[in-house]
Formats: sequence, C-alpha cells, structure tokens
Amino acid sequence: MGNSGKRPVSGAQWSIAADGHEAVVVEVGGGLRAYRHDEVDYLDGYEADELCPGSAGQVLAPWPNRIRDGAYTFGDRSLQLDLSEPARHNALHGLVNWVSWQLIERSVESVTIGYDLPPSPGYPWALRLRTRWSVGADGLRAEHEVTNLAGEEAPFGFSVHPYLRLPRTSVDELSLRVPGRIRLLLDGRLLPMAATGVAGTEYDFTKPRPIGGAVLDVAFGDVERDADGRSKVTLAVPDGSAAVHVWADREFGWWQVFTGDTLTGERHRRSVAIEPMTCPADAFRSGKDLIVLAPGQTWRGAWGIRPEPVAVVAG
Repeated sequence: MGNSGKRPVSGAQWSIAADGHEAVVVEVGGGLRAYRHDEVDYLDGYEADELCPGSAGQVLAPWPNRIRDGAYTFGDRSLQLDLSEPARHNALHGLVNWVSWQLIERSVESVTIGYDLPPSPGYPWALRLRTRWSVGADGLRAEHEVTNLAGEEAPFGFSVHPYLRLPRTSVDELSLRVPGRIRLLLDGRLLPMAATGVAGTEYDFTKPRPIGGAVLDVAFGDVERDADGRSKVTLAVPDGSAAVHVWADREFGWWQVFTGDTLTGERHRRSVAIEPMTCPADAFRSGKDLIVLAPGQTWRGAWGIRPEPVAVVAG
C-alpha cells in the first residue's frame, strides 16, 4: 500500500486477477484504477499515489455528467447542489467520486465494495451503493446496486467513466463504433439543448471508422442493442488485429464518448473515455430517462470491458 506505510492518495488498493485479466479497484471513489489482460493495459488509469485525473474510472452517482446551475426541482422542493464545476456553473458527476468506499467482500477474482450516501441539503435522500468488480475469461465486469434508504421517492442516475486505449495506437488512428442513432447538441456549458440524428453526419459511428481529427465529448442515445439487450462501443486498431469492447446492459440507454481534448499534459487525446450512462446530462431538470427510486427500491445495472487479444503478426 505504498512506501514506508504511507497511505496512497487513492486509498486502499484492491487487486483482482483471473484468466490473465488483472484489475485494481480503489477506496477513493470506489472506481477502477487499472485493468490489463496478458500484460497489455486497456485502461488509461493512474498511479496509486496520483489524484484521479479527468474522472478516470470513477463511479458517477446519483447523477452523471452535469446539472445546470446545480439547481433542480423534485416533487414540491427546489434544491441546490454545490457547483463542483464552477467555471461552467454546473454540478458535475455526482456525490460519490471522492468519498471513501468500504470493503465488503473479496476473493482472488472479485471485490465487492460499498458506500452509504447520507442525505444532504442538495440531495436529501440516503442511498446505499454497492459494486462488485470481477474479472474472468470474458474480461472485466462491474455489477452495481443502488438502494433508496429514504422514506420517499428519490431521483437517480448512474454512470462510470473509464478511459480506454489500445497498444501503440493514437486516438486519431483508432477505429470507433458507437451504437447510438442520435446525439445531443450542447451549449457552451456542455449542457444539452436538443437531440439530432447522426445518420450521414460526421458523428455517425454506427459502423466502425477512424476517429481521425474528430473532437468528441458527445452523448449518444437511441442505442442499437444485441439480442441479449446489451449494447457495446468498440475501439479497434486500424488493421483490426486488436480491439476492446465496452458493453452495458439494458439499464444504460446512453453512451458518452470523450476524446480527452480538454485534458492537459500527456493525457491530452491519449485515450477515449467510453461511459455507459442511464440518462443524459441535466436529467434532474429535464426528466429525460431519469430513474425515480421508490422507498426501499434497488436499481441494478451491469457493464464490462472485453478485450480482443493483440494478434501476433508474423515477421
């Protein structure tokens, strides 16, 4: 856990491994710090003693993305959240990404952690969050449960913020497939104004194609699903010899794709954030795909990362 007993910035480190897959989950934010398969890193993570950059691997709840002015109404109440993105006057990425999650259960290949969110003036409902992170032959899997402990209905949304990459391949070279048939149009504060179809536009990634110079920080919706109800976003190297898929179950109707253009230093456009979301930005105000948890109700959702092995090219 660090040198000379020093506590890492990201807190306790929980490592899991199976079938050549390895991952590290951290106490601070309860998120995913590292993930690799056969010694190949597919997650653009961070060091144990580094402050989590760009929300890398974080769990975003009870809302993902942004809420305009941090202000919303629910029932007969007008509520005000802290402005965690002051430059844009927004409340950003929920309330659990910098708190200490607790270890509940651990095995070689899985770890279950939890956090009980207390009521606060801006979000006066208590929630119990649980995440089981596991690895196995199919890659990495995250199973989330969120229970409303309050005696009344609570508004809720959920997302996770991993950055993905492939070996020796720049963002511009990567081929991207996103199963979203619409995207949200954003204002200067990165808040949604309207939705529009992607067919035939520069934002149409329903068939794989290179990212090139595209600058993406886009929410895609109206997703195409597989027979099992899942949808998935795929990054691949140009010759198709390696790929990584991020899948999500039917609870997640949106994908946020971010090419890291606003990140500074070496993280600038180094990897692609692929975020499964239950709702788009500003859902507390718009009501779009907002989940309303009844007292005692538990929401469950799952997603994961599945790499395709790097092919060995004969010399």
